[in-house]
Amino acid sequence: MIRRGGPAWDPSRPLRDQDNWDEHAKFMDDLAEEGFVVLAGPLGDGHLGQGDSEHRVLLVFDADSESAIDARLDDDVWTSTGMLETVSVERWNVLLGDLTGR
Repeated sequence: MIRRGGPAWDPSRPLRDQDNWDEHAKFMDDLAEEGFVVLAGPLGDGHLGQGDSEHRVLLVFDADSESAIDARLDDDVWTSTGMLETVSVERWNVLLGDLTGR
């Protein structure tokens, strides 16, 4: 999944200074701890600079469906407040490498 800063995202502020950062970070940490989120992080250097137009993040889930992902992310304060919005969701068939036993 790729998400980007939504209408409530403030591009003048760093990631960790955005509204409700602590609540969002705990929510994502909990999803990672239970194995639902496998990998997640900002694309690029994670900071907006000159010429950058948006904050984007890549997330990899261990989920059965897109609707399962959407349902879980609906509980994230950054979803409900418009801090992040989904750009795309694609199934990924891993052909090389292995994340088991991470």
